[in-house]
Amino acid sequence: MSADHLTELAFRIAEIEAMDRAACLKRWREVFGRPPPKYLSPQFLRRVLIWEAQNRALGAVSARTTRRLNQIAAGRPVQSTAKAGSHLVREWNGRTYQVEVVEDGYVMDGKTWRSLSALARHITGARWSGPRFFGVQ
Repeated sequence: MSADHLTELAFRIAEIEAMDRAACLKRWREVFGRPPPKYLSPQFLRRVLIWEAQNRALGAVSARTTRRLNQIAAGRPVQSTAKAGSHLVREWNGRTYQVEVVEDGYVMDGKTWRSLSALARHITGARWSGPRFFGVQ
């Protein structure tokens, strides 16, 4: 990013920081195309508007990166997929389930499943995110 672009971004940030509540509400509608949720403080409105200006100028973080950062912040494992040869273990309602990851799916009790979600549904009887159920999301 050029020095001119950085100077322009710094100017926009200073402009937003100086806004009162009415100006923040107006800018919010311009940027997001709708009014903000009720009862947001001017300080919070300014923070979001600055974040949006930075994203537009510098490029936004991908949805995948955002999810991974949220996982790290929550203290959850970041592994996104299990590799062939891995073994997954999950206890559910007093029973331990062991799953082997193979090239074309997942094997449990001699049966091959195409997805972890189908396997989780089989185990629980409910719709689950399979990777979340087995802790590999």
